[in-house]
Amino acid sequence: MQVAVYPGSFDPITYGHLDVIQRAARLFDRVIVAVAENADKRPLFSLEERAALAAAATRDLANVEVDSFRSLLIDYVERRGARVILRGLRAVSDFEFEFQLALTNRRINDQVETMFMMPRDTYTFLSSRIVKEICRLGGDVSPFVPPPVREALEARYAELRRAAHPDCNRSHIG
Repeated sequence: MQVAVYPGSFDPITYGHLDVIQRAARLFDRVIVAVAENADKRPLFSLEERAALAAAATRDLANVEVDSFRSLLIDYVERRGARVILRGLRAVSDFEFEFQLALTNRRINDQVETMFMMPRDTYTFLSSRIVKEICRLGGDVSPFVPPPVREALEARYAELRRAAHPDCNRSHIG
């Protein structure tokens, strides 16, 4: 059985991610969307929330599983019995970092291959960071993320606005 692991922070998962996942699901027997904890990033959503959103977005793909991990990626891939790490490339600017990661992973375990997939051209500009910024500023993110993700983003930014301006939540009776 050919198993591929598609790791990422998925904060949040976008249609660009889903495009790669859907196409990978046609190439591999099983695709594991592995939501990573990354200490260098300050995610908007918790690891559990990101995994739940990814699961909701991929629920119709029978051979796709969502999991989360807090370990070295190559160790996780080995534990899951996968032989392929799947990485998305949007632009040339992604390549150098991804190339370094692939070579490092190969050095640790040369039995695991890294494959790169590009999203459709309509999603090459798309990143989770851009989606969050659009939503934070009140823009419509529905062209970029599935409905459950849009709803979660809107709810989270509404919570953050209320927390930042608690006096606006009180009614003033004269």
